[in-house]
Amino acid sequence: MTTTGDHALDVHGTAADGGHRETGAAAPGLVHDALLYDTVEQVATVASTWLRDGLAAGDAAVIATAPETTGPVREATGDDPRVMVVDRHALYRSRTPTAIATIRRFAAEHAAPGRRVRVVGEVDFGTTVTDWREWQAYEAVLNTAFAPLPLWGLCVFSSRLPEPLVATARQTHPRLLAADAVVANPDYVDPAAYLRALPVPDEPLETTPPALVDDDVADFAGLRHAVRAHLDTVDGPADVLEDFLMAVDEIASNAVRHGRPPAGLRLWTAPGRLVCTIRDSGRGLDDPFAGYGPAHGEDLSHGGMGLWLARQLCDHVAIRREERGTSVRLSTRWA
Repeated sequence: MTTTGDHALDVHGTAADGGHRETGAAAPGLVHDALLYDTVEQVATVASTWLRDGLAAGDAAVIATAPETTGPVREATGDDPRVMVVDRHALYRSRTPTAIATIRRFAAEHAAPGRRVRVVGEVDFGTTVTDWREWQAYEAVLNTAFAPLPLWGLCVFSSRLPEPLVATARQTHPRLLAADAVVANPDYVDPAAYLRALPVPDEPLETTPPALVDDDVADFAGLRHAVRAHLDTVDGPADVLEDFLMAVDEIASNAVRHGRPPAGLRLWTAPGRLVCTIRDSGRGLDDPFAGYGPAHGEDLSHGGMGLWLARQLCDHVAIRREERGTSVRLSTRWA
């Protein structure tokens, strides 16, 4: 399974005066800062100053934080009508490629020439370690996916988050913001290295007998029909099942057409839950950014969209490179 991501590894922009404000003409390109906070009042003080500085310089301003954070930040900015408020669940509880596309659109639509869009963001990491991993990866991916864009992100993290998420804040942001200064972050990790080291959580269903097995796919069309026939027996929302079927079809097609044989598929079902692992015997998929955008950029005519589509169609996509080959695990759930 071979795919390529969008690699733009330069992260631009520093605060010329060592504080929150840039002096002189802005150089459009990503600035990605983090604020670790103990109280909402701390966020309101720091973020409102940062947003007001941006508005004064001609930047656009966006807040996409938890409801308990949004109100105090808006009030501290004097309820300035130029500050846009985005429902963070609409952004961060969608799938990660959707969040990336939405923020790209904000940059295109709202950045004035030579200026940036400043976004105060607070990721909703979800409730499971598998949810966490999707958004931990997102924080690293955006360092490359947004590198050329006129964006300045201030990602705020409660110090009460679980330790792995606090560690993510420190490892995925080149700079840290405090009340009176912005400082280089000594804990920052190169995004590709961070993604390669990010553990893939175990999936308990994979230790149980699968509902469907084909460990040496010889008839792709037959496999497709078998997966569809099995999903037709699952009691779940029709749109969720159809999305999952499409994702399985895309990744299985990649494994058969581009991977090294034998390719195989295993499908598990449980109430409100679907898991499918597709393997091939090659080790060609070594791009940690794969699937966070179309492999060939905006030109969709060249294909390379399998992983990108799967990340939009499933709750979780985990890629594992092992001695015996490469696997992609798809999972989704519903209430």
